[in-house]
Amino acid sequence: MKKIDEKTNALRLLDAQGIAHQVHTYDPDAADGGQVAQLLGQSPDQVFKTLVTVAPSRKNYVFVVPANCTLHLKKAAAAVGEKSIAMLPQKELLPLTGYIHGGCSPIGMKKPFPTVIHETAQLFDTICVSAGRRGCQVELNPDTLCQLVGAKYADLTQE
Repeated sequence: MKKIDEKTNALRLLDAQGIAHQVHTYDPDAADGGQVAQLLGQSPDQVFKTLVTVAPSRKNYVFVVPANCTLHLKKAAAAVGEKSIAMLPQKELLPLTGYIHGGCSPIGMKKPFPTVIHETAQLFDTICVSAGRRGCQVELNPDTLCQLVGAKYADLTQE
């Protein structure tokens, strides 16, 4: 594991709050969440991806789901009280969140958005989410993450 040269917003926030976490680095060219989990030596059920959506109301929502799963848009919309939601166009991600595709963390976005974490996160003592850049994950307690970003848990994935 190589040392992190500079801290991301997510890592600075975790340090400032004194939140226990562990940083993991991997090849930033990893193709998908399953490959990232393999490189980290973690179960794909324990490595989560961060997805940003937009509703017809123009409100944005963040969903954190296992890397090997697909977000169920109807379940996600229901979890936040919207009739429907869609994935945010990739070109809008950086200006909105401060993070790039493949390195979007639920922690330390430019502004807070309503966030929902897939309920299976509660099955683990720790989960991994992006630390705010490609090739860098942060491992922390899911309840701590939930409290930090003001999230709730819900069933969000397709069967």
